Amino acid sequence: MSHRIIRACYDKNAITVYQAFNKQISHSALEHQTFLSPPFKKERMTWIKPSFLWMMYRSGWASKINQEHILAIKIKHSGFLWALENSCLSHFDNNIHKSNEIWKENLKKAPVRIQWDPEKDILLQPMNYRSIQIGLSGIAVEKYVSDWIVEIEDITPYCKEIQNLIIDNKIDQAKDLLPQEIIYPIPQNIKTHINYN
Repeated sequence: MSHRIIRACYDKNAITVYQAFNKQISHSALEHQTFLSPPFKKERMTWIKPSFLWMMYRSGWASKINQEHILAIKIKHSGFLWALENSCLSHFDNNIHKSNEIWKENLKKAPVRIQWDPEKDILLQPMNYRSIQIGLSGIAVEKYVSDWIVEIEDITPYCKEIQNLIIDNKIDQAKDLLPQEIIYPIPQNIKTHINYN
């Protein structure tokens, strides 16, 4: 089994990614169905995650400061694939990059950064395969907020419902509520430069 496979919720129109924000940014995003600046800071790198449980791990089930609201954001497949095509790994990998210098040059030029971090189980323990995190900057952020977003939903109550079941040791019930993430197919004509295998 490959350790680097994108798993996500998606349909024919869009793929769902997750972000966590404070009340001000999340309310603005819900009202406008995109991220306006301010309160959202377009000049900063913003990370999107297709893995629900990795988002729960990162935000502490929506408990960490400035991560109290979890947004499920549906974005166009064309935007998601553009991000992959215009990305660079956030760390040097001698199995992928010809040299450290070439990687550094690619990193400077790429508007998108990719990280592969251990996926989490429902107890937020690491699993034996990795989940993709996608960092958008510069032109990628502009495209994200102006074109890619199809729908934004605040799923914080849903996240808390799952967390409460886990606290009550109702693990099977909690698992039944998890979003069904399946392997996301990458078209053969898409060159991602990031090596999924």
